Amino acid sequence: MRKLVISTSSFDIQDNSSLNYLVNSGMHIVCNNYKRKLTEDEVIELLGEDAIGMIAGIEPLTERVFSSAKNLKVISRCGAGLNSVALDAAKLHGISVFNTPEAPAQAVAELTIGLMLTALRRICQTDRMLRTNEWPRMQGQLFAAQTVGIIGLGHIGKRVAHLSQAFNAAVIAHDPYIDPTLHGVDSVLLDELFAKADIISLHLPYTTDTHHLLDAKSIACMKPGSIIINTARGGLIDESALDEALISGHLGMAALDVFEHEPYYGPLIKNDKLILTSHIGSLAKESRKCMELEAAENLLKGLINSGLIKGQANV
Repeated sequence: MRKLVISTSSFDIQDNSSLNYLVNSGMHIVCNNYKRKLTEDEVIELLGEDAIGMIAGIEPLTERVFSSAKNLKVISRCGAGLNSVALDAAKLHGISVFNTPEAPAQAVAELTIGLMLTALRRICQTDRMLRTNEWPRMQGQLFAAQTVGIIGLGHIGKRVAHLSQAFNAAVIAHDPYIDPTLHGVDSVLLDELFAKADIISLHLPYTTDTHHLLDAKSIACMKPGSIIINTARGGLIDESALDEALISGHLGMAALDVFEHEPYYGPLIKNDKLILTSHIGSLAKESRKCMELEAAENLLKGLINSGLIKGQANV
């Protein structure tokens, strides 16, 4: 029996017409029993040599993985980012790769706005103090009085821009591939964004070119007291430089949903000026359902197009 691997930490395989079609076509589904992000060796073990299709999470899909999974033909990422997939290696091994960029966009955008509001009004700090029998009267800031600088104006970034504008915040953006003015946003160079923005929000993919885009040098160019939000990818920020800038007081606050190494147990946990969440950007019930349905549909289409499954993809 041919094998389909679902490597995400969770996935609802019920009430999914595409998966039902694959099972009825003779496919056997194997899930991630660890219920967490898999290591490279664990991915290799789960795929074996008999998996032909995969619904993937954020685990490393490397040349070594593809060399081991000799019959793998289709990868469908349940999510937007593809930086965990060695795309050149996948192409070399004849593996088609799909993703779901639109499905999680609203959920990530809403979490981003939530983190901005939480940072501005010091909600987490107030909550922690109240639980230690204090009654803090901590003064925050109005969202409407801020200039939000968005780096990356794709599926998520444009939503963050529109939601920020709904709060009457000024919005500027930098994107070398998309004209921000098409979304009613002022276009600026990156250095100008650093200098003008009160809140900087990252919404771009992680690549070798964007590794530590926010480092000690770029952070030093930001307005004193500014806030950094990252719901994109952890490698975009030099975490040590961020920690130091918060401790020194140059940055006011920061909020991270993503980290260079996950799960994260590093020194940022001790920094009271940081709001930390555990990569939950897409984990809104409605968005997650859309992601899973779209990922399964993409897998089915890929397997049909590869000639491994008979039928039509619109089942």
